[in-house]
Amino acid sequence: MIPIRFDNSFARLPAGFHRSVAPSAAVAPSLIRLNRPLAADLGLDADWLAGPEGIDMLSGRGIAEGSEPIATAYAGHQFGSFVPQLGDGRAILLGEVIDPDGGRHDIQLKGAGRTPFSRGGDGRAAFGPVLREYVVSEAMAALGIPTTRALAAVATGDTVARETMLPGAILVRVAASHIRVGTFQFHAYNGDDDAVRLLADHVIARHYPDAAEAARPYRALLDAVIAAQADLVARWLLVGFVHGVMNTDNMSVAGETIDYGPCAFLDAYDPATVFSSIDRGGRYAYGNQPQIALWNLTRLAGTLVPLLADDRDAGIADAQDALAAFPPAFQGAYSAGLARKFGLGGPGEVNLELAHDMLALMTANQADFTLFFRRLADAQDADGDAEPLRSLFVDPTACDAWLLRWRERIAQEGGSYEDRRRSMNAVNPAYIPRNHRIEAMIAAAVERGDFAPFDRLLAVLARPYDERPENRWAAEPPLAGERVTATFCGT
Repeated sequence: MIPIRFDNSFARLPAGFHRSVAPSAAVAPSLIRLNRPLAADLGLDADWLAGPEGIDMLSGRGIAEGSEPIATAYAGHQFGSFVPQLGDGRAILLGEVIDPDGGRHDIQLKGAGRTPFSRGGDGRAAFGPVLREYVVSEAMAALGIPTTRALAAVATGDTVARETMLPGAILVRVAASHIRVGTFQFHAYNGDDDAVRLLADHVIARHYPDAAEAARPYRALLDAVIAAQADLVARWLLVGFVHGVMNTDNMSVAGETIDYGPCAFLDAYDPATVFSSIDRGGRYAYGNQPQIALWNLTRLAGTLVPLLADDRDAGIADAQDALAAFPPAFQGAYSAGLARKFGLGGPGEVNLELAHDMLALMTANQADFTLFFRRLADAQDADGDAEPLRSLFVDPTACDAWLLRWRERIAQEGGSYEDRRRSMNAVNPAYIPRNHRIEAMIAAAVERGDFAPFDRLLAVLARPYDERPENRWAAEPPLAGERVTATFCGT
């Protein structure tokens, strides 16, 4: 019996798309966590993965039958500046597996050693970035947001040099693919239109098969990627997620959230919020994410111009026409989601004015984004206790007039208290990966080898909409001394 069956379509592309590379063997690997439910979804034998041969594969000590380890090539705009060659500098793609429903998934090791694209880095990862990505990516999946997943976290038994010596780890990441906007940019920059076409055909076959049946497949591909990104970024904003580094090499053409580096979630609502320590100009602030997504998609569209039309001007016009669909697609998804968060029947003009007025009040009063919506669901009745909601505002009276307007509006729309409360709580999570909880979990693992906070946080975040009294700690915002204002890439 072969415990894991690989079928490696990307590795079958020409050599210019990737480089063969063997993972560096971990010194003394041990499983920190194996995601057994995900393994089952992928049709993988979790017991084998947790055994000696599986751990060898997950830690780079052994190459399983059928695996063809590669590092993929890509370029990218980093903070707006183009770098013609980046590539997987600390990630090695073991291969692809096909789940019982026919879905294809990459299995990749992050932190498994140097590759030809390492650019002077050591190719390793420390506990912090690995545990952060494991927790946040699994939380995003539980929130219903398209994302890469964490199959396992493995301690390597050695140390890596960062600001200090830190224990090493590997994240075993699962993705629909690791093809990025920057993958297209790499081949377009090199003037290889044939490679761009081959890559586009691969993406169509793998992610957007309906485009193959369209009269103009490459335009249909561009339309599909634009639509997927518009929906994805709207979902980010609706839960207060800040990606942190939306470079073109960190945007998946499959429409998944990818590359959780200095990511974070809003505590107090403010569109100008920036967490990433290297984003000094605020390029990737929470509220800038839609326009940056469009900027990145414009770079993708540029690489596809030769495929859209024989005449360059006609190709550019076609690309511009496709990109014009992003703002209304994003706004439609975001507005509809915002109306649901506020318990309103739809994104009509009156409802959106009401919603945006409150967002402005929340910004001015440093109101907690997640707690506000959970408490709003309990503040429908004028005779009820609105103090938990009012206490979130620096000036508790600031929301009083708005609350009267909102109650009048939901009364006009009709519906029962309990039905609205249920529908609001179904889209407004009680628990998010609070930044201070993430940092405390990482500190426990790094400083004491204690993974209990990691497991505890994962268990709560697996059911983010299901509020339970015993998990009240996970919903609490940070105290003044616990606030996280800067997050780091970890490379």
